[in-house]
Amino acid sequence: MPRPRKWRKVCCLPGNATFGPLGGPADGQEPVIMTVDEYETIRLIDLQGFTQEECAAQMNVARTTVQGIYNDARKKLADVLVNGRRLLIRGGDYVLCDDMDEGCGFGGCCRHRHGQRRGQDDE
Repeated sequence: MPRPRKWRKVCCLPGNATFGPLGGPADGQEPVIMTVDEYETIRLIDLQGFTQEECAAQMNVARTTVQGIYNDARKKLADVLVNGRRLLIRGGDYVLCDDMDEGCGFGGCCRHRHGQRRGQDDE
């Protein structure tokens, strides 16, 4: 029996969850789906400058888990950029952190943009 997936703590949802080329050929291609937890690793590591260890502590998962999530997210970003595909950010195994005023103690929190409490796939 497989282990249940652990909820990854995410501090904010993206303000924009759809991206794509302007006037490009993306209309006929399937969009790339990036999960919210993949988005969070990109935000923390690439934008905030966290190490993988700091990102793992912020998200309440193992460093090896963050490494895998981050690698998947980077491959998806490369596909979007190189092949001119649309990117949709949604779904995943995440829960928004509860501490909106104090932050999580790592300096990675930002304001919650939506009231959604747990991730779910939009079909």
